[in-house]
Amino acid sequence: MKNSSSLFAVSVVAASLSASYAWAEIPTGKYCATESACKNPMVNNAAITTPNHLATQAGLEILQKGGNAVDAAIAAASTLAVVYPQMNTIGGDNFWLIYDSKNKQIHALNASGRSGEGVTIDFYKSKGYDKIPSRGYLAANTVPGIVSGWDAAHTFAQSHFNNKGLAWSQLFDKAIGYAQNGYVVTPSVARWQEINTDTTDQVARNLQRFDEFRRVYLKPDGSSYQIGDIHRQPDLARTLSTISKEGASAFYTGSIAKNIVADLQANGGVLTLNDFANHRADWVTPLSVPYRGYTAYNLPPNTQGMASLAILNILNNFDLSKVEEGSADYYHLMVEATKEAFIDRDTYLTDPDFSSIPTAQLLSSNHGKAQAARIDMTRAAGKNPPLEPKGDTVWLGVIDKDGNAVSLIQSIYHDFGSGIVAKNTGVLLQNRGSFFSLDPNHVNHLEPNKRTFHTLNAAMILDKSKNPVLIYGTMGGEGQPQTQAAVATRVIDYGLSVQDAVAAPRWLYGRTWGAESNSLKLEGRIKDDVIKTLSDRGQPVEVLDDYTDTMGHAGAIYINRKSGVISAATDPRSDGLAAGY
Repeated sequence: MKNSSSLFAVSVVAASLSASYAWAEIPTGKYCATESACKNPMVNNAAITTPNHLATQAGLEILQKGGNAVDAAIAAASTLAVVYPQMNTIGGDNFWLIYDSKNKQIHALNASGRSGEGVTIDFYKSKGYDKIPSRGYLAANTVPGIVSGWDAAHTFAQSHFNNKGLAWSQLFDKAIGYAQNGYVVTPSVARWQEINTDTTDQVARNLQRFDEFRRVYLKPDGSSYQIGDIHRQPDLARTLSTISKEGASAFYTGSIAKNIVADLQANGGVLTLNDFANHRADWVTPLSVPYRGYTAYNLPPNTQGMASLAILNILNNFDLSKVEEGSADYYHLMVEATKEAFIDRDTYLTDPDFSSIPTAQLLSSNHGKAQAARIDMTRAAGKNPPLEPKGDTVWLGVIDKDGNAVSLIQSIYHDFGSGIVAKNTGVLLQNRGSFFSLDPNHVNHLEPNKRTFHTLNAAMILDKSKNPVLIYGTMGGEGQPQTQAAVATRVIDYGLSVQDAVAAPRWLYGRTWGAESNSLKLEGRIKDDVIKTLSDRGQPVEVLDDYTDTMGHAGAIYINRKSGVISAATDPRSDGLAAGY
């Protein structure tokens, strides 16, 4: 069962905010009827969901002050970068889907960073590496893109939305305050800090071996913070204050960039001032597939959004009204569709500027039919090659009173990223570039100024009138396409409430940290006879806890287009909160 203190934290915060929005119990929820944490706001103006209650409150406050969906997303995302550092910081990347209600269009923004101009396979080989280190200064080899994403999205909203929203400088007050004055450590932060002080693992964990990480993220005696402790980050507060006053340029060409690069280069790092100055976030064309009379949208490569959509494209060829939700057939079909989607993903996915990726063909109805035809409902197909499983990430969703919407995901890759905090900045740098291959024949091999294969992808579903009905996403690397499929099918095909869809038992096909092969991980709430049937069909079943964050922290917002009621959901596996007014 999920840590009870985490569920308690969510319900207490929910109660404290009850004056701002109406809470509604799930009356006949299949999975939520008896769960105290399965509450969701049902509102008719605006809503937001994030995996941390402080971030949700920061975004809600911006909405109530007259900010738009992008403003609220930036306020929430910057707060998450302070209070949820195990999953994201301003030293990472983000990707956006933004719905513009005035023009009824979805816009996609890729704010992932590229490798440095001098970062090559030969460089790593000359140092004796056959794989890029997952931690340390050589793991931080791509430019952080998050701040550029916030900047580009804010500029877009001011020029496209009817509600121009709030000024940039008004969006960071909560993040700066929590960095300067401290925030109360949650179960998730405490757990991951404890994991990363494991002194027996000198390669993947034991991040206290990095001086600045130890100073910023651990107590003076080197121990990890515990639930209820206050964690302060004054260097990060100054950095966020500078960004608030001077804009994103301070991070890429100003004092912050200079401090980050100086620390990297003093310790054998590879990024340069040129790399930071040349970074840009790019507006890209979103991908889409039809699904049950709706249109599902996601991000194009270098993200695995193509895999998330491919699962739905395959499911178009199955009548789910004849497949009971939660049955062995349901889980088997979803896993087998995932395997098919991952074959294409692993064959093609990298930076499209460096390799041609036939996304139109891969998401065509004919290709989906061919993939579906290969699925045997009585036997599991062979396993996909195991990939690096990590993807510590946050997803958040927002819809404002004008109908503008955001599906935003940001990450530092492994828990606490590279483990490197750039001196004098408080910026914990991602290790996303460690996912590049040093094999020159691999589709995702390392090259200078290249974006790596990214697990991050954010989702949104529009109806025939081009209005959003479902805004959804999750953290979790390999699990993101699978959990997105779970939420989409449970809401669209089975009519579950959005909170029920997020809280329902989940699965994860793939591997986890330290495992050598794939398995099908199932939450313990799944019925024993279902588990046995899946095992009998050849699925490599592994049963986990009833509620485990191995399945990621998901969230979703559903808009009932007939009544105008907005329902927002948060994940009982997280420290999250859904709110609205």
